[in-house]
Amino acid sequence: MCGGLRTEPDYFNGLKAHLRNPAVTVKVRARGQAPENLVQHACSPRVVGLDEFDQVWCVVDVDEFPLDKAARDAAREDICLAVSNPCFELWLLLHRCDWRKPLVDAKAAHRELEKHVATYGKDQLRFSDFAAGLDDAVRRGEQLDPTGRDHAINPSSGVWKLVRLMRYSPGGV
Repeated sequence: MCGGLRTEPDYFNGLKAHLRNPAVTVKVRARGQAPENLVQHACSPRVVGLDEFDQVWCVVDVDEFPLDKAARDAAREDICLAVSNPCFELWLLLHRCDWRKPLVDAKAAHRELEKHVATYGKDQLRFSDFAAGLDDAVRRGEQLDPTGRDHAINPSSGVWKLVRLMRYSPGGV
């Protein structure tokens, strides 16, 4: 499940098509909600089909959201979080460069990303703009936060854990 409506779903749908890992089944759902609400939705018994999967991931940004409750609820319900601080665009930036400086906010991240990907637009992400840097992004993301769970680090992104799982997993996601 993705907190964003376009960028994250476009990325993960593109990644799924790019990887073509027959051992992994991925279903991307965009909710456009704050992290706490997204986790609550993922925990809801009304969410049909999630019990078919070995793992459920919520991909969220820190932005201006407090994450303590979302992280506690996710841990309690065995839902994995992939948090980017300050935003998902940092994860995209890591495909193109080894970014290690804090970013003030999402707008700053967008500006930096646009310097590296002239065609980047939040309303339509082309996965092909990022595919070549996938392994670099995983390595760089892990270097920024080796646990993939420290939401307070700016910059950081735990998306590397989900991507690594999708790329190399012999089981399902």
